Amino acid sequence: MTDARRPAPAPPPFQLEPLKDYREYPPSEMARRARDFRADIARRRTVRDFDSRPVPREVIADCLMAAGTAPSGANQQPWFFSVITDPVRKQRIREAAEAEEREFYSGRAPQEWLDALSPLGTDPNKPFLEAAPVLIAIFAQKYGVHPGGERFSHYYVPESVGIATGFLIAALHHAGLATLTHTPSPMGFLNEICARPANEKPVILLVVGYPQAGCQVPVHGGVKKPLAQIAQWLEDESL
Repeated sequence: MTDARRPAPAPPPFQLEPLKDYREYPPSEMARRARDFRADIARRRTVRDFDSRPVPREVIADCLMAAGTAPSGANQQPWFFSVITDPVRKQRIREAAEAEEREFYSGRAPQEWLDALSPLGTDPNKPFLEAAPVLIAIFAQKYGVHPGGERFSHYYVPESVGIATGFLIAALHHAGLATLTHTPSPMGFLNEICARPANEKPVILLVVGYPQAGCQVPVHGGVKKPLAQIAQWLEDESL
């Protein structure tokens, strides 16, 4: 049992260190790098047909470490990634996810939501959960637990986990892999299958692997809003 009288660990002292790894580029190179990254990330597409070829473990590990560099509230890094390659667990995940999806498509989802999904061609069948070589269950830690068992609050958890997930998807794409963000709801079954504690809430099941030969993707998924619809400049009105 946790000793309630035991004090929580003290936070580390405030310290500063030199910014050693920042690199500034000339404006022309900066523009080229931004343009190149934009073009490369624009190639990324969500796929649903995966090849069963295994993915090198070290590639996934490096991409996870990249995700772990994401900024987070108070630098508490409130995320956990369960990497599933075991066929038995993947089968269990597919069965549980499809059960939730059948409920979703047969009455839980409002018609407006189903209409929004129709151009993507999705349905309750999720064979990719078994076909893909890697599933990454992404958990958000609602609160932390000190080594002595005492709870402590986490801050900006959804925002932090969302940023880390974006880093992870970009890293996997950069490595040459395809991904699919799958979000059956609810997905508490992942806690049991992945043996994760109650303070962790599964938020995304990321499907990872190589696209199957001849893979096709929905046209609608490649239609993105132009810059004018996603951003604005609020410039100095005195100029």
